[in-house]
Amino acid sequence: MRGEEKGRLLRLLSQDKAEINEASRQAAIRDFKRVAEEYFETDGGFLLTTREGKHGAEVVITFRILRVKNFTPIQ
Repeated sequence: MRGEEKGRLLRLLSQDKAEINEASRQAAIRDFKRVAEEYFETDGGFLLTTREGKHGAEVVITFRILRVKNFTPIQ
């Protein structure tokens, strides 16, 4: 029983660390969107999700692109 309680507590603490409030979520989306738009022409929709992964929390950023903005060297 004691091991089960410890495991449950560790899961709760891990989930608490992975939580993101709405203000932080919007700020992160704004920053990631700014960087993504340097490399891609996007359609505007960005989704940021957090989830518990195998080795800690994971952040997944999803967005659709219309094209890649390839860099061309100036000669």
